[in-house]
Amino acid sequence: MANTANTLTELQAQYEAVLKQNLKLDMSRGKPCTEQLGLSDELLFALKSKDDCKTEAGFDIRNYGLPDGVPELAKLFAELLGVPADNIILGGNSSLNMMYDTVCRAILFGTYGNCLPWKDQGKVKFICPVPGYDRHFSICQRCGIEMITVGMTGEGPDMDAVEELIKDPSVKGMWCVPKYSNPTGETYSEATVRRIATMKPAAPDFRVFWDMAYAIHDLDDTPDDLPNIFEMIKGTENKNLVYAFFSTSKITYPGAGIALMISSTDNIKHAKADIAFQTISPDKINQLRHMKYLQNADNVRVLMKKHADILKPKFDTVVRIFGEKLSDMENVHWTNPHGGYFVSLDVVPGTASRVCELCKNAGVVLTPAGSTFPYKNDPEDKNLRIAPSYPTVEELEKAMEVLCLCVRIAALEKA
Repeated sequence: MANTANTLTELQAQYEAVLKQNLKLDMSRGKPCTEQLGLSDELLFALKSKDDCKTEAGFDIRNYGLPDGVPELAKLFAELLGVPADNIILGGNSSLNMMYDTVCRAILFGTYGNCLPWKDQGKVKFICPVPGYDRHFSICQRCGIEMITVGMTGEGPDMDAVEELIKDPSVKGMWCVPKYSNPTGETYSEATVRRIATMKPAAPDFRVFWDMAYAIHDLDDTPDDLPNIFEMIKGTENKNLVYAFFSTSKITYPGAGIALMISSTDNIKHAKADIAFQTISPDKINQLRHMKYLQNADNVRVLMKKHADILKPKFDTVVRIFGEKLSDMENVHWTNPHGGYFVSLDVVPGTASRVCELCKNAGVVLTPAGSTFPYKNDPEDKNLRIAPSYPTVEELEKAMEVLCLCVRIAALEKA
């Protein structure tokens, strides 16, 4: 049943009572909770002695060498993600680091195909589906790349808008979180992926940045299915279109995981040539530790089911309370994803910033309003990214009650 309190005075009295509780609940980022971290504690003991520090081929990982990383780990990820192992570069713990470096390499040295560096071609623009991932936008802003927004449709970005924008040769890239998008939780449909795979950008050095952060992060028994874009572009004139990224940050330890980049043979060779100036090799000890712990793709899937068992009740709690408290409100909508790490909440336009302020004052910290848009500017001031993963279910219930109260107060204040 929806909350029937309908006067600002009544709601403010409830809010004053909440203030006296001195809550301290942080939902600002999609962090795995302590219980999830505990699922991978065997990782700490996967290498028991120096005798465990060799690859299957007998290479001693304590030394220099293997600039591409531990080969058997690349094979594990290849099976998990449906790509050739030779098209993978293994890195450190951060896929964001690999995305940033890939953008910077294109700016400084260009992309495969003897194209000029982006810095020598004038203004550079990126297409940014919104609401989207704030750290993607931060990379662009830091590198001086102009961001152009396109809306999400429920099946991915508005491809009519995208196809119009790529007629401009200064448009060099597009950010995508194709499965369980951050924050909407939607997965790109086959039609959307096919239109991306067959796009005809005016810029020959245009690249799609395909962030597979939640590629195996299903929550229930009806997971979304993301078509394999690499199968679609293989052997076509767009074979070099896509840079993909993935990591174990929400599989094992966010602070000590493995990241990887996936791309065409040409792009990988081109990237390796530049990376060779940057590093001798990644942290192979951590890579081999992961290999010995994870062992194979099936074990990873079992581990992800354990994550889902922890996360699903939290997502259910958020969606249930939104339904109970907000379903009677016009212009208030939320998503109910089958995976990923976020629920997207649209509140009454013009009130998201005020909702965040009220929540913060009441001890509930949310991702700041505007973060899901470039330059932190949500033109309608309505979208909020809800991150249910870190709090307990009991804490979430308190936080969602406060959030819903603040949504109603902000709406009545505006009215």
